Amino acid sequence: MARNVRKVAIVTGSATGIGAAIAKALGRAGWNLVINYTKSAAEARRTAAACERLGADVLVVKGDVAVDADCRALITAALGRWRRIDALVNNAGTTTFVKAEDLEGMISTDFQRIFAVNVLGAHQMTRAAAPALARSRGTIVNVSSHSGFSGFGSSMAYAASKGALNTLTLGLARALAPEVRVNAVCPGFVDTRWTRRRMTAAAYRDFKRGIEETAPLGRMVAAEDVAEAALWFINGGRSITGQLLVIDSGNHLNVSEPLTVKRKRR
Repeated sequence: MARNVRKVAIVTGSATGIGAAIAKALGRAGWNLVINYTKSAAEARRTAAACERLGADVLVVKGDVAVDADCRALITAALGRWRRIDALVNNAGTTTFVKAEDLEGMISTDFQRIFAVNVLGAHQMTRAAAPALARSRGTIVNVSSHSGFSGFGSSMAYAASKGALNTLTLGLARALAPEVRVNAVCPGFVDTRWTRRRMTAAAYRDFKRGIEETAPLGRMVAAEDVAEAALWFINGGRSITGQLLVIDSGNHLNVSEPLTVKRKRR
């Protein structure tokens, strides 16, 4: 396929994990790509190389989505290379691990940074990309979390930021229609390097086994599962906008509290 007829996607935070899986899925589907990172330069290059092997033309661009100038630079880079943008995946995210009951453990700068990346970053990227996406009648997929519904997660600030991202998704879907569709994928626990690094190997094996034993579908979500859903929103779903899709192997169906939460004795 000639370069000038291939569609173009920007995937923020796409060096590793879910973002990398989405980028590879798009590359496999015939898209050109902007791979974005803030710190993981070597991983971003490896993801870019994997996408190139799939036939994609790839730009690797460093940038912090919490900085508006960096967001606009990502858009400028894509337009300078291909003169079009057809999809934006707002995947970049951050958190701070603080137990919910430790109210003193979450300080204002933690909240500010988490919201700056997870919410403001998605807004800034969307604002910068909106004119190009409108011209192509493109689409946006926000990578949110089931934490935005449940309030559970790595910290209250993280869960609150994903709740805000869900609301932002709905608002943007209204504001950008009919030219641009906006949806969100909301995974639960996902088997990624980021998750595995939070605990020892033995603890992670027990954690994963617990998820598999309690999830109605009997498996922990993989990054590729989230990528599959994101790709469907991008390539299909022409009459779908403003949707928040939970991807958690059915764990939201459980009436008991999630595996990682223990009830307090009173």
